[in-house]
Amino acid sequence: MSSSFLKGAVVIPATAKHTATVIFLHGLGDTGHGWGDAMKFIASSHIKYICPTAHVMPVTINQGYRMPSWFDLYALSSDTKEDEAGIKEAAKGVHSIIDDEIKEGISSERIMIGGFSQGGALAFYSAYTYPKPLAGIIGLSCWMCLHHLLPKENSMIPVLQCHGDCDNMVAYNWGKLSSEYIKTFNNNSHTFNTYSGLMHSSSPQEMADVKSFIDKYLPADGSKM
Repeated sequence: MSSSFLKGAVVIPATAKHTATVIFLHGLGDTGHGWGDAMKFIASSHIKYICPTAHVMPVTINQGYRMPSWFDLYALSSDTKEDEAGIKEAAKGVHSIIDDEIKEGISSERIMIGGFSQGGALAFYSAYTYPKPLAGIIGLSCWMCLHHLLPKENSMIPVLQCHGDCDNMVAYNWGKLSSEYIKTFNNNSHTFNTYSGLMHSSSPQEMADVKSFIDKYLPADGSKM
């Protein structure tokens, strides 16, 4: 595996024949270990789960404090400037993980990308700029970054968005705006789930919904939905 993101990645191998891969990206200040543990609880035997850890870097929104971050963040709002160069560079890293999986014999259509918060934002950008079809996108408590630059290579890719209506970090309405934007080009295979009372976190019901989405689009028999 050539991607530098994989140096600190948590990898949960398939326990049966490996026929699909889920790549899940953590949020700001986290590591792959937190979401690696979450993936273990919903794991299917034919799927490998890869939870990379972002490089440590100064983050503007946190007064320049150094922490794991996929790219710089200036503010958490829909009208702030974005770290275009950093987002594009991070997406290259995600693409290299996908490329490595393909080299190992996994079809791109059997690879899904997901993420929480900043990781979800990167998952959207990475999926929509990858040149081959993918199985799906999972975005938890997140937004779409650089949406005005998206070529939408995978415009009809299945999407599951999940957001708590009491999110105190990434505003629920920001997630809804992202959802409405996606529906302008993909209204048939996009789902937006709202979780009442949920803050900037996950929940057992949300993870059950994530598992159902993964099982639907990455079934053990390899059939395409």
